[in-house]
Formats: sequence, C-alpha cells, structure tokens
Amino acid sequence: MVKAWGTNLTAITWAHAVNSQQLLDEVLSKPGDIDFIEADIVLGKLNGEGEDMPVMAHPPATISDITLAQFLYQIMEFNRAHEGQEKGVKLDFKSIEVFEGSLDILDENIPNMTSNPVWINADILSGPVDQNRTVPVDADRFFAGCMRYKQAVLSIGWTTNWGADFRDGEYTQDQCDAMLESLTANNVLSTGQGITFPVRAGIAANSEDQLHRLVAAVNETNNSTLTVWSSAGDYVDVEKLRKLIWSFGLDRVYLDVPEELAAQLELGNPGNGASTFKSLFSFSFVALCFWALSSWLQRNI
Repeated sequence: MVKAWGTNLTAITWAHAVNSQQLLDEVLSKPGDIDFIEADIVLGKLNGEGEDMPVMAHPPATISDITLAQFLYQIMEFNRAHEGQEKGVKLDFKSIEVFEGSLDILDENIPNMTSNPVWINADILSGPVDQNRTVPVDADRFFAGCMRYKQAVLSIGWTTNWGADFRDGEYTQDQCDAMLESLTANNVLSTGQGITFPVRAGIAANSEDQLHRLVAAVNETNNSTLTVWSSAGDYVDVEKLRKLIWSFGLDRVYLDVPEELAAQLELGNPGNGASTFKSLFSFSFVALCFWALSSWLQRNI
C-alpha cells in the first residue's frame, strides 16, 4: 500500500454548496482561505429561461444563475492567476441524467484542469439506516462516463439517512462489499484511478472495521482515502470518530464537517492555506501516478 506522502489531509478547508455566482465570487475573492470548492449539479434552467442544461444547484432547486461550464471556466482562470493558491473542485452530480448531460462540458474542461485536483462525486449505492428516499446514481453508467477522466479522483459513496436523533447505524459489511463489487465489475480497480469514499461522520464512527477492510482491498490496486462529512445537527460520537480518523491516519482522511465538530475532534490542524494545498494536491498527484503506472503496465504486458 502506498501512503499519500505523509500529508495532513484533515487540514484542508472547504466551501460547500457553491451553487451561485455570488458564492463563487466570495470564495474566489479570498485566495488563502479555502482549498476545495464543492458544488452540486442538476439539470435545470439558467435564470429560469431556455432549455434545461447542467447548472449549479441542489435539489429541489432547478434554477441557477451559473452553469457548470461557467463555473469550471472561472475556477480555471482563477487558478492560472494564483499559483500556489489553486482551488480543488468537487463536482457533486445529483442524477445520472445530469452527469451524462455534462460529459461534453467535462470533456472540454477537465483535460485543462492540470493545476488543481478535480473530484467527480456521486452516491452510487443505497446506504445505511433504511435509506430508500434518495435514488442512487446508476453506478454502471457513472463509471462508464468517468473512464474518460482517469486523471480525476472518483468520490463515490452511499445514500444515507441520519440526523440529530440517530444513534444506531453503520456502513454494513454487505454495503462495503457491494461497493467493492461495483468497482471490480466496472474495471475501476484495473485503472489505478484515485478513489475517495465520502462517509457520513455519525455513521462512519460506528463502522471502523468495515471501512478498513474496504480501503485495504482497494489500496491493493488504487490509491484511496475516506472523506468524512457531516450535516449540521447530525449526532456524532466524537470519541469514536476521533478513533476512526487516527486509525486510518491524517494522510488518509479528508475532514469535511462543521467547524464545531472539527474543533471537538482536536486533530491539531493549522489551517494553513499554502501547506494544505500541498496536502490537497499530493493525494491527486499520487493517484495520477497510480493511473499512469497502471496504464503503462497494461500497454507493456
């Protein structure tokens, strides 16, 4: 297993749901404060007019003042002008229809996004706690599209049901096995592509053994991490979550949680923009090396 350069991934800072021009302007106006921009993509209308297209919004919203194409262009322009303060991008696709409808835009932009990490995110499997209200993104079709962007990191998770009143719930061994089976069936584990598993903090805290087995299996061929996330108000057993994070190591866990929870975890993160960007980029760089090595081996076998 290759370690991700001993870097502290939990120190990386995030901007969430950057789904409007105003929010994007705010993030880009503070170069050193945010390392990673997360945004949601749906099929909808720009300013409520015209045909449906990929726009930045979170369901149930279907109207935005910024399209996916505009969003990516502005981040690329910012990164070209701010060496050492580049922003990573996490694109959260809410349906298979919007993902497939975005492929031409991604084809045009992702090859040019070489100075910053790009993550392509989707919940591809039904997950913990009787989760049946959210339809997962079709895994086979999602992976088929992602094969075009092997330099990007795959951020692939489960739909979840959790909140302030929940205590019992875990990523079961069957659910982790299903994720591994989907990766295997879609040949992702033969590409060396970087993978991160977004796991909800309150549930992940109860799932240490299962998540270790999943990551260990994937790390035999691909460089993988966890991204621990939490909604405001979620119940989280802080001690169990801290134990989970330290069991993986700070170089294997991204931390995307409310500030209050991050402070309770007491991980000692400096929040230093320059150093955290290096941490951010290192995982994507190592993942790219995995992919390049895998491609070379396949050509020369």
